[in-house]
Amino acid sequence: MNEWKEKNVLLDEPAMRRALTRIAHEILERNRGVNDCILIGIRTRGIYIAERLAERIYQIEGERIAVGELDITLYRDDLSHKVEQPVVNGSHITEDVTDKKVILVDDVLYTGRTVRAALDAIMDTGRPLMIQLAVLVDRGHRELPIRPDYVGKNVPTSKEEMIVVELSEVDGRERVAIMEKA
Repeated sequence: MNEWKEKNVLLDEPAMRRALTRIAHEILERNRGVNDCILIGIRTRGIYIAERLAERIYQIEGERIAVGELDITLYRDDLSHKVEQPVVNGSHITEDVTDKKVILVDDVLYTGRTVRAALDAIMDTGRPLMIQLAVLVDRGHRELPIRPDYVGKNVPTSKEEMIVVELSEVDGRERVAIMEKA
């Protein structure tokens, strides 16, 4: 079994907070506010990042932005390769995405396959005016032509490394670390 050890902490709690505040400002600037915008977090950590972005946007602009959550389990292109049956938690999007600016939110962008699955899932719920992508960390190594619109931190990695995002809501602490095989 592969054991992983911490190589470096890329973002601590204050750095994560600053990155999300910057992304919130960029979203507001690019979209000229939040009219007809909806944040949709990709399960699991993307949901909490989307909620934090919504709170930052409210603090900056005084406007609320809708937040939804997306479970892409059944849209993954590797389902046939999985030994275990997938656990489907379901998506929860209360706003109609048709003619809205959807901002997909995830923790780490790697190959682009998760985002591709999320795009398919979104299109099954309606036809957005546009879809943008916000990620806390972009680690490179894309297998699909997908590029984020908003990035907290670009981190060049090797394929032998792993990025671990820990959020207090899920993990009890705040940080982004790069791990390597022990």
